[in-house]
Amino acid sequence: MKAKQTDTEVAVEQAQQWADELGEIAELISDRFSRSEARERAVNYLRGLLSPVERKNSWQLAEESGDETPYATQHLLGRAVWSADEVRDDLRDYVMKHLGREDGVLVVDETGFLKKGTKSAGVQRQYSGTAGRIENCQIGVFLAYVGREGRTFLDRELYLPQSWADDQERRAEAGIPPEAKFATKPALSRKMIERAQQAGVPFQWVTGDEVYGNDSQMRRWLEGRKIYYVLAVSSQYQVFYEGTRRWAAEIATLLGQKEWKRLSAGAGAKGERLYDWALLPLGEVDEERQRWLLFRRSISDPTDLAYYVVSAPKKTSLEVMVKVAGARWAIEESFESAKGEVGLDHYEVRSWGGWYRHITLAMFAHAYLTVVRARAVARSNAGLEKKTGRHAPKRKNSYR
Repeated sequence: MKAKQTDTEVAVEQAQQWADELGEIAELISDRFSRSEARERAVNYLRGLLSPVERKNSWQLAEESGDETPYATQHLLGRAVWSADEVRDDLRDYVMKHLGREDGVLVVDETGFLKKGTKSAGVQRQYSGTAGRIENCQIGVFLAYVGREGRTFLDRELYLPQSWADDQERRAEAGIPPEAKFATKPALSRKMIERAQQAGVPFQWVTGDEVYGNDSQMRRWLEGRKIYYVLAVSSQYQVFYEGTRRWAAEIATLLGQKEWKRLSAGAGAKGERLYDWALLPLGEVDEERQRWLLFRRSISDPTDLAYYVVSAPKKTSLEVMVKVAGARWAIEESFESAKGEVGLDHYEVRSWGGWYRHITLAMFAHAYLTVVRARAVARSNAGLEKKTGRHAPKRKNSYR
């Protein structure tokens, strides 16, 4: 009798199966490489990122591919001729083919990549939300897509601090192109949202944390492009309330209990994310849209509050706003899974181009896992329907 596999053995076998089923992606990106060696190396790199190797750096991935040295892998990320932006466009097409829906939500956020030394492009001592403190790190700004079947990344930009932007010697050493200038994180996010919109990515909403919500230019830009948003703002965000200008935190203390409603912002690892929510109209954007100030209060700790500015059609319900606000957690979960499963932060390259190449391929690997899991859920639901004769519960369109 065949021995029952352990959970670890099953996981390793499943990971290997996923790594072997990359035909669609290999075909999708094949035209991006003029040389077959680079094309094969890119697919092998993806296969390595999907493998159960613990540290997905050049040495480990080379060993996984059967190479004695990491030189071929380093060549792929460094000197080989191919465009990470073109492969990013293929990634976007792949995600839209399998996960795109008209009610999609775009999420903007940044994450830190801890580094030693001063040579990695854009590295400096700066605040990293990943570490929760100031660290020597690079900061990447990302655009994620949240659909009914899954969530994954669409785009990325490496944040270039002013000190780097002004230092020609450091720029040259790290291979930073002349067109790369200093830009704030909200400005980088606008660039990515604009690319998504121009490419026809189907979405209705944009959401993000205070870094983006506190930027008035970001909010005006979204409204100018007729994009609805739910963006977090700080407790010191000011609006007129009862005849005077007040902070959001002060207004929250003045709201009556009947103005709060308990709603779920979506399912989390421990069940529904339940909070108390309140809504304050702020004024019209135009004949069809208006703004609100949205409050979120913890059930267990009423002093724990969060605040959002919403811009959307006038008939938008509180329930829809709450679901969009909750979609922001998807990118945090994606960062965690991408770093843990496909080595998003395992790279050892220092150059500007090397960062974009590794990150783009890691994003592709993450998108692939997301699509594979969505297919598995669909097959499971189909099997359940066949076995029981009952239809599996359909996911609700949460953002309309």
